[in-house]
Amino acid sequence: MPTARLLLLDSASLYFRAFYGVPEQGGSRLGVPTNAIRGFLDMIATLVTAHHPTHLVACWDDDWRPQWRVDLIPSYKTHRVADGSEVAEESPDDLSPQVPLIVEALAALGITRLGAAGFEADDVIGTLATRHGGTGAVDVVTGDRDLFQLVDDERGIRVLYTARGGVREPDIVTQAYLHERYAVPTGAAYLDMSVLRGDTSDGLPGVKGIGEKTAAALIEEFGSLADLRAAVDGGDPRLKGARRANLEAGADYLDVAPRVVAVARDIALPEISTALPTQVADPVALSALAADHGLTGPINRVLSALNLHS
Repeated sequence: MPTARLLLLDSASLYFRAFYGVPEQGGSRLGVPTNAIRGFLDMIATLVTAHHPTHLVACWDDDWRPQWRVDLIPSYKTHRVADGSEVAEESPDDLSPQVPLIVEALAALGITRLGAAGFEADDVIGTLATRHGGTGAVDVVTGDRDLFQLVDDERGIRVLYTARGGVREPDIVTQAYLHERYAVPTGAAYLDMSVLRGDTSDGLPGVKGIGEKTAAALIEEFGSLADLRAAVDGGDPRLKGARRANLEAGADYLDVAPRVVAVARDIALPEISTALPTQVADPVALSALAADHGLTGPINRVLSALNLHS
């Protein structure tokens, strides 16, 4: 029996990439843009064909900026908030009407889509990867480096990183990749490094004066962020001058940042099948989507990749 392979999609990362990378063709007779949904469906077809998963989940942001993370670090994703609102992430006008169509297409195809109230897609991915790692292979598809923290060779968890080569030629992120590119040995060490470094794209300041290389060197020298902090508190002579001062000044940030940056690994998720569909869930709805929005081509490519018939 072939080894189980779970493909976890960071859905928003992929449909945003599709929106900005796929030209609009005006194929919807209802006047709705379709470049994001066409691109997203083609990505699924490409990934299934290339990586032969036995299970597939489109992981969803039910809450893209959870309040519990904001309570810990108020600047978390602040710059992404639209018009000063605390409710919705800024999204291009032509993308917003396509997201419900992506939801409809996934449901009609029978592809599992999964989110969790109060959590981001990253947390769904972290929980599923933790559950299934070690029982088979797990591939996380994303353009977000945050998920590198999940990489674990021993448990068969890797990341297909799409930021440079897209889904056709993703970087395959294993522990060897982390060591070569970031000088950290594991996903856990990458997490510690990223907390120290911070991430301006997520509103995480990091520790003043500590960039990526310095952060990696500190984790290598002290073993972990927890051990580094213990060395600071214990007066370790290896830490002195501005570096010690900056780590001491960043103590309040370091008290809370690991909980914000770390993806959740144990959230409550419903017990639903993640296996690839063996038949189209709703042929009528799928045909209507194809006809109304000019999606026959990408839908057929997904059906062919999944070996389904509409």
